Amino acid sequence: MGEYLENEYQMEIENRVRNLMWTVSGDYSLDVELDVDSFQKSRYISLYDAIKQGAFARYFDKDALALYVVKKSFLGADQMNLMNLAQICVDAAVHKRVEAERSGVADIRKKAFSDLIEFDYRRLSESLTGMLKLAFFKRALDPGYRTTKKLSEALSAVEELEGAAETMELIRTVDRLYNSLLDQTFEERQGSLEEVLSVTLEELAEYGWKDFLKENAETESFDDYMRRLTQSMLRTESGEEAGQEEKEEKEPGAPHVVQVTEEDLKKVYSYVELNFGKSYLSPLESRRMDYRLCRGAHGDCSLYFTEGILKNSVKNNYQYQYALRQAEQNRRVYAQNHNLARKNITILTDVLRQALVRRSETEYVRDDHGHVVPKLLWKVGRTNDRRLFTRTLNRNAADFVVDVLIDASGSQRVRQPKVALQGYIISRALSNVGIPHRVMSFCSFWDYTVLHRFRDYDEDRSADKNIMEYTTSSNNRDGLAIRAAADGLLKRQEENKVLIVLSDGRPNDIIVNRPNSKNPRSYGGDYAVKDTAREVRHARNMGISVLGVFAGKEIDLNAEKKIFGKDFAYIRDIANFSNVVGTYLKRQLDADNL
Repeated sequence: MGEYLENEYQMEIENRVRNLMWTVSGDYSLDVELDVDSFQKSRYISLYDAIKQGAFARYFDKDALALYVVKKSFLGADQMNLMNLAQICVDAAVHKRVEAERSGVADIRKKAFSDLIEFDYRRLSESLTGMLKLAFFKRALDPGYRTTKKLSEALSAVEELEGAAETMELIRTVDRLYNSLLDQTFEERQGSLEEVLSVTLEELAEYGWKDFLKENAETESFDDYMRRLTQSMLRTESGEEAGQEEKEEKEPGAPHVVQVTEEDLKKVYSYVELNFGKSYLSPLESRRMDYRLCRGAHGDCSLYFTEGILKNSVKNNYQYQYALRQAEQNRRVYAQNHNLARKNITILTDVLRQALVRRSETEYVRDDHGHVVPKLLWKVGRTNDRRLFTRTLNRNAADFVVDVLIDASGSQRVRQPKVALQGYIISRALSNVGIPHRVMSFCSFWDYTVLHRFRDYDEDRSADKNIMEYTTSSNNRDGLAIRAAADGLLKRQEENKVLIVLSDGRPNDIIVNRPNSKNPRSYGGDYAVKDTAREVRHARNMGISVLGVFAGKEIDLNAEKKIFGKDFAYIRDIANFSNVVGTYLKRQLDADNL
């Protein structure tokens, strides 16, 4: 009954939104897939998207703009950034026209933009086109809003479209913004706008437009693909590219710069707190931590330690609801695989327990000191062998501590439930054998590296379940995260310290360009790989055993090898994560030199 009512409610919303779009467009044959899901987040976003879809279909040629995006992408442009620019330009071109006809539209638009700033600030602030969107939203809410010179110039170009009469005006503006903001060499390499538009459908077919599609959409026709791209292009929110997974990060080494104002900098800490939960460190402890650890390549960065938005939220916002839904999904996947998980926990527990038992056994070795062995005394004066004694070796089975550090950047988004499940298996097995351990994830937001602690070293087994709150977002500054994790391990009294890092072998972080300061060096590509490798070597020199578990793409294997050397494992399936970690831990427990 509940499912029936939910479907009825969904249909009612869709009919309401569709009728609004038809009314605005004046075309009751217009058939597009509407963004009804956003109604659950904000009805104003959903309603305004319907208005904008109808208005653009009425006044402009939506197919011409979409085809331009495909052709520009065919020549190597980034489709997601093109889509973001197109979304802003479409809004600028239609809003005054439709507001003149319908007085309530202006209010709906402002409320939609206000909700988008609250819900999507973090995601939008991670890219230049996202920052332009934010500035566009803020300018609509406050005409006196001021931003950086670069974004102000781009906004002026967008605002000129408020009097646009032809689709070609939008295309020229999108093209000019892309070439000036994102790729100043595009025209030199690939040609002018006229050459972009001269690409034929035959060339697109030969090139293979299906390269833009996800694997599960390979049977889609070109018309279907164009329809989905058009709908995505006309929405207010950024989403996945039509037919392609969102790019997880920029190419290695490509600078990813976000320019910020003084106003933004004052608010950034509150945004981090709002989106990741309050920090469990006091302001004084945080400053001391930053002073000690945020140096060298990370001199302009900060560390943020939290137990997550679900444990210490500021308010029940969209990000809180997203984290709640992801945690529920993680738990659902665990419930579906409960028997398999329990079996793996049992196997891993037995492996570790047997290794600990062997380590606890008393071992006798011959040496040049200790208890004399009478039957060997005949060697005195006759041989050079001085090992006439036995010595007892008592190894401490409990003298181990483990840190598990998990990449929680956007590149792990599709694997979230599996990563949470494997992390839980490892954590529960370590709890079962009494090895103190900490489990944390890491990602970066602006110049903050966020370390989400799921369980601390000496917590009881009830804390293991917190790994189900694992969520991903943003970028990853692996070097600083490893430095912070190693710092925690070095404070422990245990002699044998182990750090296990799950990552994709591609450290990549944005650059925050503060007002009146020079850009720091881009943290990506070879520079970031070398920095991360340096942190791994430093941790090993300090007596920490470090294992890298690689869960990325084969093309990044060489980078992973440079970072972790011989102690790294490549897993093609995240389901093998706990087995790999178990094997490594057993080897460490069995090692004589620990």
